[in-house]
Amino acid sequence: MAGLIRFEHRRQKVIPIRRFALRLGRAMALYVALAVVGLVIGMAGYAGTEGMGLTDAFVNASMILSGMGPVDQLKTDGGKIFAGLYAIFSGLFVVIASGFVLAPVLHRVLHSFHVEEGKSDDD
Repeated sequence: MAGLIRFEHRRQKVIPIRRFALRLGRAMALYVALAVVGLVIGMAGYAGTEGMGLTDAFVNASMILSGMGPVDQLKTDGGKIFAGLYAIFSGLFVVIASGFVLAPVLHRVLHSFHVEEGKSDDD
């Protein structure tokens, strides 16, 4: 993970497109891994609190994780509390996980504006 968050200094050149693609690929892989973990948490919660089967738990968890909202009517108080907490988690998840993917892109764009070619070290 250290390679994922370590970017080049402003005095260094912009990395080649191939290295950037690898960096972006690692960030996307991290996003997918986090999404799978979030989906498993949601599926386990729906199965445990509402007694849903795997398919129903999957569709409800994926709909909340994507911001669409639940599909099935929740019947238990535990299920409603879980759904509320999972919705809060999902909202934060989307913001944080999107940052993992956007960071390399934004860094590359901003870095290309700040590359200092031909300047001395004391500038």
